[in-house]
Amino acid sequence: MMTLEWEQVIVHSVDPVALGQWWAEALGWVVVHSSDEEFEIRPEPDRLPGLDFVRLDESKKVKSRLHLDFRPDDQDAEVARLEAHGAKRVDIGQGDQSWVVMADPEGNEFCVLGQRRQ
Repeated sequence: MMTLEWEQVIVHSVDPVALGQWWAEALGWVVVHSSDEEFEIRPEPDRLPGLDFVRLDESKKVKSRLHLDFRPDDQDAEVARLEAHGAKRVDIGQGDQSWVVMADPEGNEFCVLGQRRQ
């Protein structure tokens, strides 16, 4: 039987160190690898999955086909904190929803979800 372990999500980036550091600070994650071409972060040094920012000298052009969703304790507080950290609210045609679509400094979309239904 074959098994697979989810190691990480690769994020192509014009500046992997800057973007990776931005996400490390936004999430409170730790840096496990850093070079000019690659910057990897994880929730804890030995906890997967992580995010691995890899240099791609081409800026983002269209809406991402894959994005991350985050479930905070307090949506309004987290959206405000992320905006203060440099994230922007974006409209990708989502309409009026319970989640907030945001983008990191390189324009990668992510969602801050509402409170989990009990």
